[in-house]
Amino acid sequence: MLLRSLRPQISRVTGARALQSQGSGREFKVVEVGPRDGLQNEKNFVPTEQKIELINRLGQSGLKVVECASYVSPKWVPQMKDNDVVINGIDRLPGVSYPVLVPNMTGMKNVLKNKNVEEIAVFAAASEGFSKKNTNCSIEKSLQRLGEVASEALKHGLRVRGYTSVVIACPYDGRTDPAKVAALCEALLSMGCYEVSLGDTIGVGSAASVAKMLDEVLRVAPAEKFAVHFHDTYGQALANVLVSVEKGIRVADSSVAGLGGCPYAKGATGNLASEDLVYMLHDMGFDTGIDLETLVETGEWICENMGRANVSRCSNALLTKKAKTK
Repeated sequence: MLLRSLRPQISRVTGARALQSQGSGREFKVVEVGPRDGLQNEKNFVPTEQKIELINRLGQSGLKVVECASYVSPKWVPQMKDNDVVINGIDRLPGVSYPVLVPNMTGMKNVLKNKNVEEIAVFAAASEGFSKKNTNCSIEKSLQRLGEVASEALKHGLRVRGYTSVVIACPYDGRTDPAKVAALCEALLSMGCYEVSLGDTIGVGSAASVAKMLDEVLRVAPAEKFAVHFHDTYGQALANVLVSVEKGIRVADSSVAGLGGCPYAKGATGNLASEDLVYMLHDMGFDTGIDLETLVETGEWICENMGRANVSRCSNALLTKKAKTK
């Protein structure tokens, strides 16, 4: 009985490996969101110098995308008040993108004053409750605002990436209709986003609900237009990435050492740890371009400096193993 119950899971895993072994899907892009999404809700201000060094270390690990700041009001997100200093202080490595989050035209105007910004990210929620709580407006109004931001960014030659929040469920409205997620993604793509990241903001999704959502979203555009962004509240993030891989998606957001959470989603724990994601992807035969050892060292370094626990299981295992061999 046990083997019979495992057969569908085994089939799915081997199917994912077969997909990447065919040669067309060996590359996988990891979007590191730790310096922005991971730090933005920390109560204690992380020194600017530490943020800059964190971004530099992450770039040196081989990551090709490091989201490093947010152009939001320092009144609401004081952790990001040094955004310009951070952007101007990092070592910009060849082939590495350093996007910043921009919620509105006020943020966009500030971005345009900084000539070092080359890419922005915009975000919208798939539920009315979360949209009103997070952006103080309806989904429709939010999209109008984002359309203006995206248009201005594109006019100035900046790349635009989109985020969708609460794609599985909302802490205020309950379960999210996958059709609403698909419609939102279509709107973001139509305004010029080169890619849309699907965010399970409160981390309640599992294989079944994620697969259902993706099936609906992939009717709007092909898999290469999408990324996934899973929080690990219920320990399902890696499984959800695997489901996404089966659907053809080759981009996932993650946060070094599992840093992060959501201020508008009570109880939501951190993002999927980058180290755990990279470990799994490498075992599946994917090429991320990332040196896992350097990434693990970076995660441990920032946790020690912040005085917080490293929640990456991969990091804790590898660091324990390393300590035993000394």
